[in-house]
Amino acid sequence: MQKIHVGFLGAGGIAQAHVYSIQALPFYYKEVPQIVLESVASAREESRTGFAQKFGFNQAQSVEEFSKNERLEAVYILGPNKIHFEHFKMALKMPKVKSIYLEKPVCSSLEEEEKMKELLEKHGASVKIQVGFQYPQTSSVREAIKFWKSGKLGNPIHFDLKYYHGDYLQSAYREKRVTRLTPAPDGGAMADLGSHGVSLLMAFLGEDLEITGALQGGSFDDVPAGSDLFSSLSLVESKTGAVGNMSASRISSGTGDLVHLEIYAEKGAIRYSSHNSEYFEYYLEGSNQWVKQMVGSNYKPVTSFPSGHVPPGWLRSMVHAHYRFFTGDDAESFNTDLNHGLAVQRIVRETAEHLSEFRKKWNN
Repeated sequence: MQKIHVGFLGAGGIAQAHVYSIQALPFYYKEVPQIVLESVASAREESRTGFAQKFGFNQAQSVEEFSKNERLEAVYILGPNKIHFEHFKMALKMPKVKSIYLEKPVCSSLEEEEKMKELLEKHGASVKIQVGFQYPQTSSVREAIKFWKSGKLGNPIHFDLKYYHGDYLQSAYREKRVTRLTPAPDGGAMADLGSHGVSLLMAFLGEDLEITGALQGGSFDDVPAGSDLFSSLSLVESKTGAVGNMSASRISSGTGDLVHLEIYAEKGAIRYSSHNSEYFEYYLEGSNQWVKQMVGSNYKPVTSFPSGHVPPGWLRSMVHAHYRFFTGDDAESFNTDLNHGLAVQRIVRETAEHLSEFRKKWNN
């Protein structure tokens, strides 16, 4: 059995979700590599040490020590947004690293985007890079993408995507998440939540989406004006002329954790909601009915556990993303590689520019 030594750069909440997904792989899939949790690094010694002890990593290291660890073959970049690019550069220089799992956003500026493209051209053939957009790996979304790309619905005409939750309405929550309240594109709802929405739209519509305008709403005294709590984009897909909206919110009361997508096309429509994640729906023009396509937890042909009718969840799609990362054994899945990550990042960065113009116009 193949053995892969893995290291984590970051020991926060998202790192905990990733280690869960790695340790869950043998329950879901018959053939997976043996994953050795070799090292975890973070800025605070007590954080990395506690994380290593709790989740079974062989050692906790400083970032500098981590960069010199010659046992590491796969690196997870899970630290604060603003240091993703520096950690990515570092991982590429590590001699035995052949796989990098890069959490979104992939970087924080246009300059970093350009440098990443250069690094991708130089190292892309020798290192596998996967970006942390797991929503295209949700079982119902995977099947919806496949159905959409069959062409049965024709070209898109207009679309709408929402990614909403309301936690930041609470001051105590804002205090806990103050590091995520940095100005866009490093922080804010569009970088944190909206990037997932852009990724999902691109999985269906392609990566040529362009912004025509942006709006921003919601303000609190303890939140910088440049950190959007709610933002909405107007988008156009240049090849077909399809237009639509995508909005991201941290302050939509009562929504839970909602991802809702609708695409209206020449011959019908398709829609998905995370509130009903076990199915997607489609409508064929002339049929006079919406069809509910049940999917459950089917990831055929690679797995169906504990059974196909069991509803999938947020972590389930992350588990599958890790299966894809370590094995590559899923030709049907949408590929969230670095090119995709950079396409999403372009939209996130341009959003910040549009929101800045919006604030100048409406706050004077």
